[in-house]
Order: sequence, then C-alpha cells, then structure tokens
Amino acid sequence: MIYEGKAITVKALESGIVELKFDLKGESVNKFNRLTLSELRQSVDAIKADASIKGVIVSSGKDVFIVGADITEFVENFKLPEEQLVSSGLEANRIFSDFEDLNVPTVVAINGIALGGGLEMCLAADYRVMAEGAKIGLPEVKLGIYPGFGGTVRLPRLIGTDNAVEWIASGKENRAEEALKVGAVDAVVSADKLQAAALDLIKRAISGELDYKAKRQPKLEKLKLNAIEQMMAFETAKGFVAGQAGPNYPAPVEAIKTIQKAANFGRDKALEVEAAGFAKLAKTSVAESLIGLFLNDQELKKKAKAHDAIAQDVKLAAVLGAGIMGGGIAYQSASKGTPILMKDIREEGIKMGLGEASKLLGKRVEKGRMTTAQMAESLSAIRPTMSYGDFGHVDIVVEAVVENPKVKQAVLAEVEAAVKEGTILASNTSTISISLLAKALKRPENFVGMHFFNPVHMMPLVEVIRGEKSSDEAVATTVAYAKKMGKNPIVVNDCPGFLVNRVLFPYFGGFSKLLSFGVDFARIDKVMEKFGWPMGPAYLSDVVGIDTGHHGRDVMAEGFPDRMAVEGRTAVDVMYEANRLGQKNGKGFYAYETDKRGKPKKVSDPEAYELLKSIVAEQRELSDEDIVNIMMIPLCLETVRCLEDGIVETAAEADMGLIYGIGFPPFRGGALRYIDSVGVAEFVALADKYADLGALYQPTEKLREMAKNGQTFFG
Repeated sequence: MIYEGKAITVKALESGIVELKFDLKGESVNKFNRLTLSELRQSVDAIKADASIKGVIVSSGKDVFIVGADITEFVENFKLPEEQLVSSGLEANRIFSDFEDLNVPTVVAINGIALGGGLEMCLAADYRVMAEGAKIGLPEVKLGIYPGFGGTVRLPRLIGTDNAVEWIASGKENRAEEALKVGAVDAVVSADKLQAAALDLIKRAISGELDYKAKRQPKLEKLKLNAIEQMMAFETAKGFVAGQAGPNYPAPVEAIKTIQKAANFGRDKALEVEAAGFAKLAKTSVAESLIGLFLNDQELKKKAKAHDAIAQDVKLAAVLGAGIMGGGIAYQSASKGTPILMKDIREEGIKMGLGEASKLLGKRVEKGRMTTAQMAESLSAIRPTMSYGDFGHVDIVVEAVVENPKVKQAVLAEVEAAVKEGTILASNTSTISISLLAKALKRPENFVGMHFFNPVHMMPLVEVIRGEKSSDEAVATTVAYAKKMGKNPIVVNDCPGFLVNRVLFPYFGGFSKLLSFGVDFARIDKVMEKFGWPMGPAYLSDVVGIDTGHHGRDVMAEGFPDRMAVEGRTAVDVMYEANRLGQKNGKGFYAYETDKRGKPKKVSDPEAYELLKSIVAEQRELSDEDIVNIMMIPLCLETVRCLEDGIVETAAEADMGLIYGIGFPPFRGGALRYIDSVGVAEFVALADKYADLGALYQPTEKLREMAKNGQTFFG
C-alpha cells in the first residue's frame, strides 16, 4: 500500500502501475470534502515521491465516481473574506495541477456519475475512459457559482470553446456518447470492461505507443483561438446565454467572461482568473439562496424518506373524478409505474380524463422520452370505470371531485364503503379542512389530504395534509405514493388553505389593495415579473381561474376573518360578476387569443380597465418598490405565521413549498430566506411602514422578538 486514508487509497496493481481509488468511508457516495482534498494532496505527494511508479489509474469504490464538492461545506467556506476564498481555491487547484503534472501517464476510469469537482478531477488526467451508463457534467451554475477546480480552464482547451460554454452555462449532465463525440472522454466501454480498458490505455502510454505528454500539452497552454475567433465565440455566447439565464442568474454569463479573460493565458495564470471570479460569485446573495435551496431540498428528501419505514406499498391506486385534474393524476401515477382506476359518473368526464393522459403521454413520445410501446403500456395502466366494481383491491384513492365540502363528503363516504379496511383515502382539495371532510367517514384515521398543483405533470409539489385524526401510517403511505409519482411531498397540518394557498391569498390581498389605489394591473405584473416571479398576479389569476380564486378567497376569509376578510367589492368580484373567468373562457384581466401553436396569448382589453374603475377607493402614487412591498409583505408574514402555528415543521419546508408550489423566485430562496436577506429587524420596520394597510401587514409578536434578539430563520 503506497497510501491509505479514509477517502483515498493508492496501491500497486501490477508492475509499476498503481490505482488511486476514491472510496469515502461511511458515505454512500464520493465527494470532495476537506478530508478528501487533503488526502488527494497526500496521495499525489506519495506518488510523486515513488520513482518505481510508471502510470496511475484513478477509480472509484462506489457506484458513482464523484458527485462533486461537499455542498454542506460551502455555507461556512463562502462566509470567508473574498481574498481568503481566492487563496484557498488556488491551494486546492495546486493539488489538481500537481496531479496533472506527474511525470507518468494518468487514466481515469469513470464508472458512474462524475459531476462538478468529480469531472474536474477527470479533466486533470491525461486519458478518460467512461462506462456506458455513466454521466458527466459541471452543474455549478445551478448553485449560482461556476466550476472552481479548473473546469473553466481545462474543459474549453479539451473540447473547444463552444462545447465547453454549452456544458458549463447549462449545467447539464451529459451521457457517454455525447462526451465521446465532443472529445471529453477518450473511450466508452461497457461497465464490466472499464478496468481492463483503463489498464490497456495506461500500458500503451507507458510503452510509448501513446504520447501522453503531447495529449496533456493543450491543457497547459492558452486557448487555440485568434482574437477575431475569440470575439465571435464569446460575444455571441454571452448574448445568447444572458437571454436564456435572465438578469437574476449571473453565474452562466460570468463563467463565459472568465473563459474569455483566461483565453490568452497558460494554465496557472488562467486558474488565477477562475479563482478570482469564483470567489466573487460565492459571495453573492444568489449563490447563498441557491445553495440554501439545494440543502433545503436534501432536508426535504430526508424527511420524506423517514416515512418509508411505516408506509404501505401502493400496488393499485384510484382517482375519483376524471376531467383534466383526474386525468393528470392518472397520467402521473401510470407513467411512473403504479396502475390506477379512473372513476367518474359521466362518460364525458372519463373521455376528458383519458384525453388528458394520452395528450401528455403523446408529448413524451414526441420529445423522444418514451417509445410508442411504453406509451401504450402506460395508457393500459389507466383503467376507466363508472362503478366501484374493482375498488376492493385498491390501496389508495385520490378524490378529485368539485371543490365543495358537501359533494366531497358524500363521495368520500360512498367510496369508503366500497374499499377494503386498510385503504387510504386522500382528498385533492386546495382549501377545505381535512378534519371537516373526515367527519363523514367511519375510518377518519385512514384519511388525509393530497393536494396536487395544476398542471399536475409539471408542478413538483404535493402537500400531504394531516387532519386531526389522520394516522401516521396514512400520512406515510401518501408521502411514499407521492414520491413514487416523482413528486416532492411536504407534510403540513390542517388549516384553511394549508400552506401554499394560505400564503398565496394574502399575496392576492396585496394585489387587491394596489388595484383599489388605481394602480394598473399590467404594471403590477411587470414589476413582479422583474422581481422574479414567473408571472405577475393578474396573469396568474387568469391562469388559475377567477372563479377558483373567488371561491378560495371566500374560504380563506371565513378561516382567517381578522386579516383575510374584505369589506366591499374587490377586483375579483368585479371580474367574476362580469363572467370574466380568465384563460378558461378567453377573458379575465386580459383577453386571450390563440397563437400559431394553439396556445392562449394574453392581450390588453380596455373592457377590463373600464370594469376596474368601479373599485378604485383612492388614487395613490406608488413607486415600483412600494408595489413589491405591498405584494410581498403579506405573503412573507403569512409564511411566518404558518411556521409559528406549526402548519409546517421547518423553515426549509415552508420555503420549498413556495418554490415548488407557486414558483417563488428560486434565486431569492423562499419567503423566510427573503426576510433573512432583508434582515429580520429591517423587514419588521418595513412592514410597520405599511401598517395602515391592515392586519395582513402586521408582524407577529414572535417575529418582533426575533428582530430584537438578532435571530434569523436560517442560522
């Protein structure tokens, strides 16, 4: 044994050939944490000091190669002063460069995922052999940063600027055939032949048949592009990527600027350029938010996994109420491998549900994500029915009928009589109390809420709602089923609107206030889209449906009369009474025309403005900043209340619910992280500035305490 650590071992394979193996003890994957980096330093030094070594193979003892850096360490590291971050980046890079500069050939055997620092390790070697099923990529931009272990330097010199920009700016994972095509790897073999192929390559390099020094040389030199080629390559790329990423995500464009700045330098100077830019990005609020999101997502997955121990296996599901929603749920279940019965009392409901499922499956076939045979298999896993005949075999039933408590109670009581004793019943309600619905049931312990968001196939969140009598098994089984459907479940406690809608309606309350001050809704939409929302509140109301919003508002007003009840008529009332229901009937705040692709396109409609004149209470001149504050303060304060009331258990779950459920701007990290970024004391003072707008703008006592004590939601 030449070197033995907790993450890396170096041992002789056969005459003069050694294997440097990554195998981090006590972890299911390899990652570059402090320990691994310091052991890589020692391993490289040990290899350097041993004159008998003629070649090095780098491998992994796990199913993956290396998943990248240990992101949990970023939070602490990125708090360091910028110059310290630069010097620690250069120190890490010296290890990779010393490995690259070994005076013997090196080959990496990529057996599984190699991402971020994992791929950068591979790029430092002379040759790369990849298993057919492996994937490689540099996903750092998704965390608001760019590669920091030499990725912006080595990749463009290896696969050309255009390819490297595409890989780095998109952060995508690339399959083996793509990696081979662009020259990121030298060979692709089946997994069982990987070791043999690596050995063969290293022997050919040792014997001189392959010139490893010549292979290494381009990575040490400046980019092979003249000034005009550079200008064409970089300027076009910057323009295109800036358009794609938008102004709130600086990392993709910064990565291109870094490659451009370093183009005329050799490796070591280019690495200095990378380190300086990396440190600058690491200190941004975007990086802080996106890294926080990643860690929140890990926490969510861990919490969802904790339910597995007591969850029942769902082999057959059912959905009540076909239509668009039922069809979407059926599609999601069947396409992820759980057969489902789809029941409706009307033939046209069944037709609509099946139509929705086959449309969604058809789109997957069009995009090459599914074969026609797989589509047929998924469709046959959806069994339409107008009776409860087969319900005796079902493990979970999702009720998705109209949003009316009496109708839901009647349907739930009826299905309870048709299923076996242990079957879980779940209501896809968006606002109605689960404990209230449970009153109609003989086995309320088997009943939970399972709130899907529209469109089901696109929205990642499912709220699993625990009623007063819901058992742990019922909650666990529903969480497991949601995960099996490819969704991110969050368990919330029962209250009107649960988490997401309870928080969303105060946001719409802010919108209502602005309209009563005579502010143009199109302007509000523009301001909120600039803030980072995927769509402004007027457009969102039209997409959701004015009637849905109207009904939801009434439920919320009844549940929280102190702050959500409204006096007098509002914009939503005016639209609803004029039968302007939004996209579903072609007119709401906007009017809708069909574009070339058959999608609804919004256009301005003078009639909407005319109608809204009747609800203007007073004209106020408001700045864009006022608009953001009047919209965001109620949403943030209601999120705080949900956490304080125990509707949601952790700040991480509250924020992820908003990001996955209503498209809260990810680069801002969620409502509670947004309060942290403003500063808790500053946020309380800001809310107090708008106190005349009513109870939705009043901070809780506990938040005032936090402000006084200098506490934050994410320490």
